[in-house]
Amino acid sequence: MQIANIPFGVTDWANIEKTAHPGITGMAYWRTQQFDAIRVRMVEYSAGYLADHWCNKGHILLCLAGELMTELEDGRSFTLSAGHSYQVADFAEAHRSSTRLGATLFIVD
Repeated sequence: MQIANIPFGVTDWANIEKTAHPGITGMAYWRTQQFDAIRVRMVEYSAGYLADHWCNKGHILLCLAGELMTELEDGRSFTLSAGHSYQVADFAEAHRSSTRLGATLFIVD
């Protein structure tokens, strides 16, 4: 990732409008900032969330609260709790997320 053309700035995530994204079950609420080619998000998954797609986008993801289950298309699965992160490249390994009780994430992609 090359970070270019982004001046110093501070983001108050509470002031960024939420957008709702339904899963197969549950909801994802995104607060999104776009900086040139880099998208930065604060994402809240509701209890019982299951993504409606396999994602091929690369991410760097940090779990801030709750617990996130990430399943890879090849059958492997990982559970992240607060303080855990993962990273994956574009088109490296398709993945999808779910939560039992909800989770809050910080994602850069």
